[in-house]
Amino acid sequence: MEQHRILIIEDDRKIASLLAETLRKYHYNVKTADDFDRILEAEAEFSPHLILLDINLPSYDGYYWCRQLRQRTTVPILFISARSGEMDQVFALENGGDDFITKPFNYEIVLAKIRSHLRRSFGEYAPKMEERTVRLGRLELYPERMELHAHGQEIPLQKKECVILELLLSESPKVVSRERFLEELWDDQAFVDENTLNVNMTRVRKKLADYGIQSQIETVRGAGYRFNAAPGEA
Repeated sequence: MEQHRILIIEDDRKIASLLAETLRKYHYNVKTADDFDRILEAEAEFSPHLILLDINLPSYDGYYWCRQLRQRTTVPILFISARSGEMDQVFALENGGDDFITKPFNYEIVLAKIRSHLRRSFGEYAPKMEERTVRLGRLELYPERMELHAHGQEIPLQKKECVILELLLSESPKVVSRERFLEELWDDQAFVDENTLNVNMTRVRKKLADYGIQSQIETVRGAGYRFNAAPGEA
């Protein structure tokens, strides 16, 4: 049976070491982050099933890193912090966290929360469903894998790229409104700059072009965007 992997992002070496030691006793595969400017690289290399994340970190805080991690993973992220204010917990959840554990913490509670989140995500409570596939001609999108398959290539996607393509492919040749993109991509549209969607759409267009995909994302002025499949890919 595969050990669940847990990534600890905590700059207090003593706390990180004690957490890691405790979790290893319960047969978890544990990695502690050492370079707090390379959190994304640590996540990519280790591919954890769950992340324990402190708020007060060097350079950037845990809220920032949680937002960055959410661009690439949906695994449970549990904040661990000495901050105990209600707004700290609100910020943690609104920035993509799944739970909040206040220091000093009881290790039994930490373990119980970890078990609970792992069961819901990977164990007996995890939803049993077939993998979703969105097909348009010779283009195949696998949202759970965050991959687009085209011309014999398996193209990796970031989370927002995947959401954009899923909407476009599933609705093609209809126009998808800007409002719908904003609703699907961001929880709180009030804080989304008008140009942010344009930037994300540009990245998707560039990725398609980089992999030799001829289909185009058309901007429909005043309405939204439409995916136009190329003849050889339709």
